[in-house]
Amino acid sequence: MADKNDESEKQGVLLYYKYTHSPIADLDHLYTFYESNCSSLGLLGRVRIAPQGVNVTVGGKLSSLGSHIDALLQVKNGLFHGTDFKLASCDEPLNDEVAKECGFTSLSIRIVKELVTLSSNPLLKSPPISNAGKHLSAAEFHSVLQSAGELPNDFKRVVLLDARNMYETRIGKFEPPDVETLDPATRQYSDLPAWIDSNAEKLRGNCILMYCTGGIRCEMASAYIRSKGAGFENVFQLFGGIQRYLEQFPDGGFFKGRNFVYDPRNSSSIQKENAQYVCELCEHGKVALSVPPVNDDSSEIECDTGVGSSKKLRILCLHGFRQNASGFKGRTAALAKKLKSLAELVFVNAPHELPFIYHPTKQHNSCISTPLQSNPPPSRCNKKYAWLVARRSFGKKADEWEKTVTPFDPLQYQQQTEGFDESLSYLKSVFSTQGPFDGILGFSQGAAMVAHICAQRGKLDLGLDFRFVILCSGFPINLAGHERGSINCPSLHVFGNDKGGDRQISSNSSRDLASYFEDGCRMIIEHASGHIIPTQSPYIEEVREFLRRFI
Repeated sequence: MADKNDESEKQGVLLYYKYTHSPIADLDHLYTFYESNCSSLGLLGRVRIAPQGVNVTVGGKLSSLGSHIDALLQVKNGLFHGTDFKLASCDEPLNDEVAKECGFTSLSIRIVKELVTLSSNPLLKSPPISNAGKHLSAAEFHSVLQSAGELPNDFKRVVLLDARNMYETRIGKFEPPDVETLDPATRQYSDLPAWIDSNAEKLRGNCILMYCTGGIRCEMASAYIRSKGAGFENVFQLFGGIQRYLEQFPDGGFFKGRNFVYDPRNSSSIQKENAQYVCELCEHGKVALSVPPVNDDSSEIECDTGVGSSKKLRILCLHGFRQNASGFKGRTAALAKKLKSLAELVFVNAPHELPFIYHPTKQHNSCISTPLQSNPPPSRCNKKYAWLVARRSFGKKADEWEKTVTPFDPLQYQQQTEGFDESLSYLKSVFSTQGPFDGILGFSQGAAMVAHICAQRGKLDLGLDFRFVILCSGFPINLAGHERGSINCPSLHVFGNDKGGDRQISSNSSRDLASYFEDGCRMIIEHASGHIIPTQSPYIEEVREFLRRFI
């Protein structure tokens, strides 16, 4: 009898999710059920209810968790029949610090729009969950990994995709010897679609095996991959996630390391060995707690960055033709000031140095009118740069001077099409040394460069990881081979309207550029202020609104 009582007093953690075939009719009724049931049983944790189902992580006595499962199976219409309930016992009670970190100090029940947010941009529609990849049991998943080289040639090869974030893959992941493994190294789940878009060719035509901690993230991510059409049909996901796999293969099988959250070897040992660690992704090296939130798949780790509950977005800014980082930073000082609570703007020079241009005149008091000379220009002349250049000027050095007697040509940008590969290679190094960046802002030719990068992300592995773009006074370059609406990247287009007086880039050119981006994930702001980025109301509020979607 004593042993039975001891067993009933043991603590445990229960995780489960359930997607429904049709929307739940009465969300309030389900909310009331959870509030009453969990409170009466003394369960603490998180409950998320959406029209398409539920996602739950709760902790308490094992006996109470068992009673909770029994009550769920009695719910009207058999809503929870067939649900995969993952229950893990805790050999030791959680101390106050760990309980706080894992969300077990209170009961949080919320009605939300969707169980898992695939993208942080609400303009992007989530794919239908009915299109998710086929479930494989732990044994089936193991068998495919084991015999990957012997499978039929209906696809190129087997690839393994980890749908978790880099905090989780740091401590454990699958390492089958004969299967290519893809680790997106994302900071949060909502970054995964952009990675999939940028690495589509690594997935196309292959047998794609996906896994995550408990299974729910693979549901939406596999549906997103399959929504890309031909070549992306063969997507399979590990049913029950790593947790079920380790139950089937207690020695770990092909999984090496620890399972984030659920592995009993994980949270207790880390808590004892190292109570705190420095998050390597936090720019200022702030201290983050060692045990992340327990709920498997619907939330991300939040590090203490010292700036309140919201982190600042980092945005790489690309200047226009014949400009430089210093000048562009000065021109956008008002913009940076009005966005300082939301974003940090980072400015870089383009890689192509341009020759200095002068008009012969009688004046000699400025470098623009200095006579043609072979010596380098005076130091007071700031160098000018470009992302794209005309063929005739490609490769010229900045200390060369060019004489021109022609007036300003508003259509000169149409001839500036060379040098993309060099600029792309340069930006890869910028991302590597100064990143990560959440988004890219491009002005004029900088916007044309960014748009061309977005167009190539779905075809090539560019090595640039960003979540959105802001294209100001942009125009299309080298997009003739792309269909309208084919660029799938959240975008904000800011340009002068027909009466805006933009002498450099016509409003029609900027509208033309916007048309290449998918209609469901783009915003357009037209203003009457010419060739600038407006910072007055109401335009700045619309820019802020766009950025808040990514925080």
